[in-house]
Amino acid sequence: MAQQPASGRLEVQVTDATTNQLTPVRVRLSRNGWAVKKLPKAAVGVMYGVWDHADGYDYQPDSSYYVAGQFSLDLPPGTYQLSLAKGPEYLEQKHQLQIEAGQVQQQNYQLKRWINMPEKGWYSADDHIHIRRSPREDSLLLTWTQAEDVHVGVMLRMGDFWEAYYPQYAWGEKGVYQKNDYLLTSGQEDPRTPELGHALGIGASDKVRFGKEYYYYDKVFDKLRELGGLGGYAHQAETFHGYRGLTLDGLRGKVDVLELLQFCASDKPLITNHYYHLLDLGIPVTAVAGSDFPWCGNDHATGPPERSARLGNVRFYTYVDGPLTYNSWKAGLAAGHTFVSNGPMLSFEVNGQLPGSKLPVSKGTTLHITAHAYGNAAQVPLQSLEIVGHGKVLGRVSISDAGQSTEHLSLTLDIPAEQGIWLAARAYGNPTQAAHTTPVYVQVDGKNFHNPATAPQYLKLSEGYLKELKKDLKNRQADPQYRAWQYRAGLERRIAETQQVIKGMKKQLR
Repeated sequence: MAQQPASGRLEVQVTDATTNQLTPVRVRLSRNGWAVKKLPKAAVGVMYGVWDHADGYDYQPDSSYYVAGQFSLDLPPGTYQLSLAKGPEYLEQKHQLQIEAGQVQQQNYQLKRWINMPEKGWYSADDHIHIRRSPREDSLLLTWTQAEDVHVGVMLRMGDFWEAYYPQYAWGEKGVYQKNDYLLTSGQEDPRTPELGHALGIGASDKVRFGKEYYYYDKVFDKLRELGGLGGYAHQAETFHGYRGLTLDGLRGKVDVLELLQFCASDKPLITNHYYHLLDLGIPVTAVAGSDFPWCGNDHATGPPERSARLGNVRFYTYVDGPLTYNSWKAGLAAGHTFVSNGPMLSFEVNGQLPGSKLPVSKGTTLHITAHAYGNAAQVPLQSLEIVGHGKVLGRVSISDAGQSTEHLSLTLDIPAEQGIWLAARAYGNPTQAAHTTPVYVQVDGKNFHNPATAPQYLKLSEGYLKELKKDLKNRQADPQYRAWQYRAGLERRIAETQQVIKGMKKQLR
């Protein structure tokens, strides 16, 4: 008697609906709610893990995996659920499949966009990916970022007081790997300390590390700029006492960027208090965002798949004038033409100027402000859109207002320029979805854009952060992670410099 086949075969091909070409995609196959722990040969594997350990390879933390556009798999008979995803601009797909013994099931799927931001000149980036990289891994890693539709993947070399992790083989243009309009580049998260926060470096032509002066972040930021890069703070300055470092370096003009969106700090990933602190003091800072993969999130054993670490789960968009290249992207980032998002898409202009622009006007000039938010009813259901000036909501629309919807919100304001002001747009989707632009900085009659109403309280808060740090410097810590006390003299000089800046700001407010 002939033996019946014990399995059937699934063959899947995924193409982009616009190009009709095979497209990299994230795949998750499950049965009865559990991930199928059988991997197709086409799965693209790259070693990754926290502390640069080999914690993962081909499976992602939510038990999904990446393929370059097609795969096949022999499976026991039964009913399966197949999920296909490619970042927030594409519509996710879920399919139920019935596998029959001895039969081949061929499935062709097309992934469709609900919005195409590159067509509008805006390209997504994840500035916070911790994976070691050599030229051999470049093509594999690019498949990963393409599968999440991340156009610029910044691979961060991470450091601490003792050593560095996730090495990168080259920096600047030599470290760029690009195919079409997707590229990889190198950056750094170093220095990292629990007393001052985690520093971020993007776009420099070399890594920067001063091992014997590790707590002097300003030296790193100055050198990053000298090497053509930008520096700032990760994790919204919310964790690891990053608000101290942000105050110490931001008030002295050393900070270029701040990660405004990230899941590590809160279930609601948009935290603005430290950002508005600097902006209201008249200090321009560009908003960026990153996933902190593989650190930020749970694996499939400790949390739901939607909260697992994932490349590009938050990202920032940069306006690029012309084709995407490393240098055109760097130019857009340096100009501050960005917004951060984990779903909603934004368009924002003040008198025709993009986010990050400095807009000099005369007193009484009309400021024509336009903001649009774009979403998708099923995947990114918009709820509200706000125009913010000096931290206050100047205008707001929601889906309950006439002419507004879960897929498009629009808002226009015309206000007179009475004093300098920073203006930005922010939008909200479901409870965990948000977006925020870098501001347009309006300068009236040559004066700065600081907020006279809140600056005194923010200066007092700054003084409080500095006192908090200065107090810690007096405590000799037994824990080897806490070494700020060893740099007491140098940090106290920097605190004194920042206090002088505060004193000067107070004089200007009188």
